[in-house]
Parts: sequence; C-alpha cells; structure tokens
Amino acid sequence: MRRLAGVATVLGAVAALVAGCGTPADTRTDAAQGAGAERAYGDTFVEASIGDIGALIPSLATDAPSHEVGGLVYDQLIRADKNIAWLPAMADSWEFTPDCLGLTFKLRKDVKWHDGHPFTAEDVVFTWQTLVNPKTPAPFKEKFLQVKAVEAPDPYTVRVTYAQPFGRALESWDEYMLPKHLLQGYVADGKLRESPQNKHPIGTGPYRFKEWKSGEKVVLVANPDYYLGRPYISRIVYRVIPSQATIFLELKARGVDYSGGLTAMQYVRQTEYPAFRRTYNKFRYPGNGYTFLAFNLKDPRFADKRVRQAFAHAIDKKELIDGVAMGLAREATGPIRPTSWAYTDRVTRYAFDPAEAKRLLAEAGWRDRDGDGVVEDKDGRPFAFTIRTNQGNDERKRIAEIIQQRLKDVGVKVEIQTIDWASFIKEFVKPRKFDAIVLGLGFGADPDQYVLWHSSQTGPEQMNRTGYANPEIDALLEKGRASCRREDRVKTYHRIQEVLAEDLPMIFLFVRDALPVVASRVHGPDPGPAGIMWNLPEWYVPKPLQVYTAG
Repeated sequence: MRRLAGVATVLGAVAALVAGCGTPADTRTDAAQGAGAERAYGDTFVEASIGDIGALIPSLATDAPSHEVGGLVYDQLIRADKNIAWLPAMADSWEFTPDCLGLTFKLRKDVKWHDGHPFTAEDVVFTWQTLVNPKTPAPFKEKFLQVKAVEAPDPYTVRVTYAQPFGRALESWDEYMLPKHLLQGYVADGKLRESPQNKHPIGTGPYRFKEWKSGEKVVLVANPDYYLGRPYISRIVYRVIPSQATIFLELKARGVDYSGGLTAMQYVRQTEYPAFRRTYNKFRYPGNGYTFLAFNLKDPRFADKRVRQAFAHAIDKKELIDGVAMGLAREATGPIRPTSWAYTDRVTRYAFDPAEAKRLLAEAGWRDRDGDGVVEDKDGRPFAFTIRTNQGNDERKRIAEIIQQRLKDVGVKVEIQTIDWASFIKEFVKPRKFDAIVLGLGFGADPDQYVLWHSSQTGPEQMNRTGYANPEIDALLEKGRASCRREDRVKTYHRIQEVLAEDLPMIFLFVRDALPVVASRVHGPDPGPAGIMWNLPEWYVPKPLQVYTAG
C-alpha cells in the first residue's frame, strides 16, 4: 500500500494530540487481553516522525516523512506487496507489448478522489504531463521522461508508449496520481508548489487529510469510500519529534504507538524490561537502506579518488557496526539491495589499514610537511574539512565522531556540525553546500540508479548530490535501463557496483537492521523486504484494547 522507496514542543504536542483525538480510554491494556480478538474499526494510531513534512504533494519532495504521509493520502496504479512483488492498485491489470515498447493499464472503475470526483485515465495522463513539465520541480521526473506518449483511449484505459525499452517501466507507475480537476491551472502556470493541494491534499488513498501543523503534527482520518474498503484504524497522527532520544522517552511514556527505528542501544539494552515488552512489539529485519559518508566531489580536495580510497582504508566499518549499530548491521558494498537479483559483493573492498591510507594520501600529494601530525598539500594548506549530519540522530553523530578520530589518526582534521533536519536538507544538501555528509538512502525496488549517479542529475532539485560524473557510469546507467530483460541487465548492474566501489563517490558504510516498534495493542504488522508499513490500512486494534474513543 505504501510506496517504497526510495526526511515542537513535545509536551504541547501531547496535549494537542489528546485533545484532538477524543477521550482516551481509562487505561491501556496488555496485548494479551486482545489476543484472538476480532478485527475492529476505530482508535487512533500515533506515529513518531523525526523529520517534518516537506510537502503534501509528495511528487515534489525527497524526504521520507512526506512520502510516508503521501503514501496514505494518495494512491498509485500499482503497489508492492510484502516481498516487493507488484500488485494491482488503482490499475486492475496491465499488459506489455512483446517488444516492451507499449504498456496498457486497465483502471478500476470504483475509485474516487476524496472530494467525490471519479478517478479516470485523464488523471493518469495529467500526472505524467505534470511531472515532465519543465516548470514542475519534481526530483524523480526523469523516469517519466523516458515515456514517449501517454494516451487515454477511454476513461478506464491508459496506453503508455516508450521510444525504447525501459527497465523500470512498470515500477515507475507506483507514482502518486494527481487530480487533474484540481491542479491543471496551477501546473499550467508553473505554480504547483503554491497550490492548495500542497497544504490540504485531495487524494484517492485510504486516508483523508485533516490537519497539518508544521513542525508539530499531521492528522489523517480513514477514508470510508476507499475502493479496497475503509481502513480499520480511524485516525493516524504523525507527531514530529526531531530527536531519537525524545521519541524513546515518548515510547516509554506511551505517548506514541510507533517508531520506525529504535537505536541499537535502545533495542538491545534499554527495552528489555517487562513493562516495555508488554506495551510494544519490537521487530528486527534487514533494513531497506544504507548509511554512507558522501563527499562533495566539486571540492578539489575530494576530486582525486585516491583521497577517497585513503579515507575508506582509514575507516573501520566493523568498528562502526559493532560500536554504533551494536552488531545489528552488515557491511555495505554499494547502493543496491543485498537481496536484489542485481546485487554483487564481488567488488573492491577496503580493509582497515591506516598505513595504506597514509600512503594513498601521500601519493595524492597530502603529506605532513611540518611535523604537526596533519597532512598538508604542496602549498602547506592542511587537510581539514567538516562533516555535516542531521540533529536528533545520535547514531549518525556517533558515526561522524568515530570517523573524525580515524581520519585524525592519518593526519586529516575533521569538524562535525549537526543541523536540524529541515535546514540540513534545504540549505546544505540540496544546494550541495557541504564538504561531506553522513546520511542514509533507501534501496529502490529496481536496481536502476540513474537519478543518483548520472552526470545529468546534479541540479539543485535532483538527486546526484555528490556531483559525481563518470562517462562509463553514465553509459552503464543508460544501458541498464534500456532493456526489459533481467538477464541482460544483471551484468550491467554488476559492473556499476564494481565501478562505484572503485571510484567511491561515497563510502558505503553499512546496511543497518530495521528496528521498528509498534504498540502491542495494534494487530496486523507483517514485516518483510518491503518494510513494516506496507499493509498499514489492514492494521487494527481489537475493541478491548482501543485507547481513543474518536472514530
């Protein structure tokens, strides 16, 4: 149901939340009391979100919180199941032509926008036209630029034509559909971001938008007319709590029902007591993303790959995995999901070797010329830079601190700066105003990495944040997506991983296990490769365990 992917005042938020959700039940009840209870409608589900919402037209956003909310308000033609197999959603069926140049969708006839307007093929055509419009600042539009034409021969048929086979043709239609009857004027004027839809969205999804207080919360309510049936949980509240530590305090105080990620320390040591185990179910499974140290490759200090390789030798990934993730992670070798058919681990590895790091730095022209323990260039300028990461994520801050120490050991000075999430993304990451960053990225369902690494994708609203440019990678990315045959594509993506591991536009650190927690009164979570939230509209709280009377 939810898209793959694929970033207040707490006490005040709590008060507002309770007031907005009705009267809490007398007391919370242990999950055991609800064991075997029947599915029931009602209650409120409170989710902690470490980042604020960037936009309520998620096609304009790159942050996870916007897509979390968007995945419930909007809907797609297709959706991924637990194992990331594509299933019908608003499209009832689809069919490729034998040459892979044509794709025809048949739409459901019972889908309506939240304002009652019917969803038709014209909305699909409009969504495509909107995303490819040069005036639309959509960061993921590139996949639709591969489309030659989209036509609507009748209200419930969509015919897509490609100029050449496109490996992500089907997957790309997990895009959120947009309402033509509400947005066409704004798109024509190039003012989509200023439209009311970006503050008060009308979608076709299982939940309807009710309220957004920036920096505080977003409230959604169940859509009684959803084409797959009304969701069981009546209301969802996303509380913006920009700190892992504060989210944990809220969990212990039962102020939230869900957190997408405990820290490793919280998972291993701070939640193993009876009261927490009664109140929450902890989950652990391979994560859907990787943590990295990325460089601004437009900065001449990082232009020589020997410098980046030296850093890779200076960093001990095992130390990070054991010390930060407490062993709940595995080494990352590249940007493709380890369980993907396109993955290979036969790439260059960088053993922890400070001596080799110093040798490579010296080879690149960085030597300790004055004996002060810091390497300098030929003009005597010391190698010093700043790693930036987001506030509220203690693990990323700790990663930066360990890297700081290891680079100091090889003569490189590092400062660390943590910045609130919204400012970090808007003022530093997007305009590429950084030396280096510690951050995370999600794995896509398809191995196509075009938007992340192609040299054409380095604009301020585009996703190649490092400014990486390599003609071989450009050619491989273009080749990899220009086929619909997996056996043709796999060799290409293996080579892409080999080149990226050699070039190191970023140091792929580790794939951390996902460690979400869900209130034990909530039934239905079924984690898998797609994560845990893929079937949220099917979650429910048995009547005896419901806390809030609203809905």
